[in-house]
Amino acid sequence: MHSQRLCVRYWEDLTFMAKQNRRNPTEAEKIMWKDYLSRDKTGFRFLRQKPIYRFILDFYCSKLNLAIEIDGGSHNRKQDNDFERDKFLYQIGITILRFTNEQVLNGPNYIESILHPFLSKRR
Repeated sequence: MHSQRLCVRYWEDLTFMAKQNRRNPTEAEKIMWKDYLSRDKTGFRFLRQKPIYRFILDFYCSKLNLAIEIDGGSHNRKQDNDFERDKFLYQIGITILRFTNEQVLNGPNYIESILHPFLSKRR
């Protein structure tokens, strides 16, 4: 069971920011990318720092319409922005899985317990 892929425009200014973010990932983003989201581990292609409309998603799989976000210490001050962003993404059919930096850095069993069953249901 696969979702229909979305074609969503994004603000051109975000391209540069997304590229910078890809070049300078956080430690949690590096771990998520290397240990959990590679195609050989998931069977799906995820993109890093994907612009969608006026947002940059940490990780995005177009085949699943799935965004994975990692919330860090400084990111906690942006909860209102996250709510608006999640609301918009939900309205256009994108599912969001959120993890904290601590969960990614210290909780491999937790990440796997959420991520793998979620992906298995969509194969």
